[in-house]
Parts: sequence; structure tokens; C-alpha cells
Amino acid sequence: MSGHSQFKNIMHRKGAQDQMRAKVFSKLAREITVAAKLGLPDPASNPRLRSAILAARAENMPKDNIERAIKKGAPGEDSANYEEVRYEGFAPGNVSLIVEALTDNRTRTAPNLRAIFSKRGGTMGAAGSVAFNFERVGYLEYPSSVASADAMLEAVIEAGGEDVQSDEETHAVYCQPDDLSSVRAALEAKFGDPTVCRLDFKPIVKTPVTDLESAQKLMDFIAQLEEDDDVQRVITNADIPEEILKKL
Repeated sequence: MSGHSQFKNIMHRKGAQDQMRAKVFSKLAREITVAAKLGLPDPASNPRLRSAILAARAENMPKDNIERAIKKGAPGEDSANYEEVRYEGFAPGNVSLIVEALTDNRTRTAPNLRAIFSKRGGTMGAAGSVAFNFERVGYLEYPSSVASADAMLEAVIEAGGEDVQSDEETHAVYCQPDDLSSVRAALEAKFGDPTVCRLDFKPIVKTPVTDLESAQKLMDFIAQLEEDDDVQRVITNADIPEEILKKL
């Protein structure tokens, strides 16, 4: 599967757009609230909050929604204690999955996800069961309009980054996790704020998905996982050819 943006575009074509947008806003708001709780409510001095706000703006989340989510993270405003949890497993076709969630109740989240894995032909594994197929990376994303692929690659190398995957819509930038802050600062000086900036997982070993039916089952499986309110992100090591992606 070539890049985050292509996967995102496929998912956006599925289902009712209004319902999907509400779900996306809810997840973005939770991340903003948690970021504000864990640090200062000022994005200038709280990198995680700043990244969460950038992600919300990239999805055209209304300013009022963003401000409410920040306020909710202030002391005494929200009694829920969210924690970051990670689940691992296999989708149909033996594709590896990492599911990142923000939850205030693990005893709700884990059974819900386990039920999805079971009903959709997947297998939920123990911690570490698929993580070895991925590496931890710093990840930034810019729209393709900010620079050519060559200019972005040159800037990333100068900034201390490691790789860029460019397509018609985005530049996906990868770096070492410890270098994320410095790479971000250097790229911001040239191109402005990224639309995405976070720690992420990048597949080391990919699993081929070579037919349309299997690819559709995988997309439906991931869509079902992302329907869960606690799930923030699903990362897969699927390698889907372009000709199949275009048919989804």
C-alpha cells in the first residue's frame, strides 16, 4: 500500500460522509483533550497539542470544536482518565495490524476489538506478536503543492530526515523518532506547518494482497475497527498493487 494518503482517500470514499466526519472529529477532539491534559494548553509550548490541532485543521474541524476540546483538557474540566493502549493482530490474509487507541476503560475497548477481529476473520494477538514487522519512526506529512518531490527530498536530507514518499497529493516524510522535533523545525522554516506530525509505525516486512476480493475484505475489516470510538489509528503492513487500489 503506497503511502498514508492513498489509504485515507480510499477510506473516505466508503460509507456516509457526514457520519464519517462526525466520527473523525470525535477522535481528533479526544486527542486534543488528552494532549492538553498531559501538557500545557498552549500549542506553542506543547508539541503534541500542536500536532493534534494541525491534524484537526487538516480535516477542516471547526475552530469552536478545537477550542472546546482544548478547554476540556484543563484541570477540573474532564474527569475521564484516558490512556494510550496498543493492540496487535492479524487481518484476513495474514496481514499484520497495529491498532492504537485512547480509552478511559480498557475492559470496554479490548473485548470490543476482539469481537471485531473474530467476526471479520482476523486474529487478535498478544503484545509483540506483529510489532517486529514494523519500525518506530517520526512521521510528517505535507501537501504536494508545497514543493516538488526532488525539492522535498533535498530539504528532508538537509533537515536530518531519512526518507520521503511523494505522490500526487502528499509528501510523507520519515525520520528517527528522536529527530522528529528537529526535522519538524527545519521543514517548518521552509514549508510552514505540516498537516501531520507524530510518532508512527512503518512496515519493515510487507504482506502482499494481490486480488481485489482480499483487498476489499481488508478495507472492510479496517473500516470496522476504525468505527470503534476508542480507536485512533490502524497501521497495516499490507502491500496492495496500484491497479487493485484504483478499483476499491
